[in-house]
Amino acid sequence: MKQLLVRNVDESLVRKLKVRAAENGLSAEEQHRRLLAEALNQPAVVKEPLSTYLVNHPVCPELEIPIDRSSKNEDRNTGL
Repeated sequence: MKQLLVRNVDESLVRKLKVRAAENGLSAEEQHRRLLAEALNQPAVVKEPLSTYLVNHPVCPELEIPIDRSSKNEDRNTGL
């Protein structure tokens, strides 16, 4: 199993980690492993489709990009 060294962690976070570990009857190292696993093993939450996000959050609002709204795949210009 690999090791992970985390540097420059704020002291308040380390204290919180140690308190949580103690509350759970774990070592700080085991609590850290569990927190990492819990955070990273969660499926990503998709709030909205990428196309909707791009329309609602334009990088360059003055630039208009035409979007083909055809529902048929063969009618779409794939650019290939």
